[in-house]
Amino acid sequence: MAGQIPDLHAEARTGTGKGAARQARRDGMVPGIVYGGDVDPLPINIPYNALIKRLKNGRFLSTLWNLKVEGQDDVRVICRSVQRDVVKDLPTHIDLLRLRRTSRISLFIHVDFINEDKAPGLKKGGVLTVVRPEVELNVVAGDIPELITVDLEGMEIGDIVHISDVTLPKGAKPTVERDFVIANISAPSSLRASEDEEAEEVAADEVETVAESEASDD
Repeated sequence: MAGQIPDLHAEARTGTGKGAARQARRDGMVPGIVYGGDVDPLPINIPYNALIKRLKNGRFLSTLWNLKVEGQDDVRVICRSVQRDVVKDLPTHIDLLRLRRTSRISLFIHVDFINEDKAPGLKKGGVLTVVRPEVELNVVAGDIPELITVDLEGMEIGDIVHISDVTLPKGAKPTVERDFVIANISAPSSLRASEDEEAEEVAADEVETVAESEASDD
C-alpha cells in the first residue's frame, strides 16, 4: 500500500569520498548511500534537520521508506545503518537498501480495534487494555498492510486477544513465535477494588478461624 509509505527526500551527491562527505556535512546535509536491487550504488545527501526529526520519531530502521531523489524514480528502501559521531551521537552517514516488491521485511504494523460498542464487557464498565498498539510482522514489500484489525464484538470482562485470534493479511506473519497478548478487557477499577476487599476479608476470616481452632486445642 504505497500511499501509506512515508516519503524520505534526498538529493543525489555528485562527489564521492571523504572530501565530498565532509562538504555535505558543512552544507547541513547527511551523506549516505543507496545500494542493492541489482542497480549501481547511488550516493545521496539527506537534509540534516529532516533526518534528525525522523530519527527522533523512533523506529527509523524498521520503517519502509519511499525514497524520492530528483531525477530518479521513486524506490522503496529500508535503512540498514546510521553511523553517528562517537562524541556528539549525531548522524554522520546513512546506508539505505533498495527493496524489490517481492522482498520480505519486518515492520511494525498499527493495530486497529473495532466494534467496541458491541463488546458486552466494555458496556459493563470494563476497560480495554492495549498491550501492543503495534505488532511487528514479516511482510512482502510489495503488499504491506496499513493496519491489522481486532474485532471486539462479543468480548466480555476477562477476555484476552492473542495474536492467534487475529486474521493477518496474506503473506504476513509475526516475528515473535509465541502466542503473545495484544489486548484484554479488564474489570473496572471499582470492581477490582471490591474484589480485593472481599479477598482480604476472606483471608482475615481464615486467619481468625485458625486462631480460634488453635485456642480451643489449648
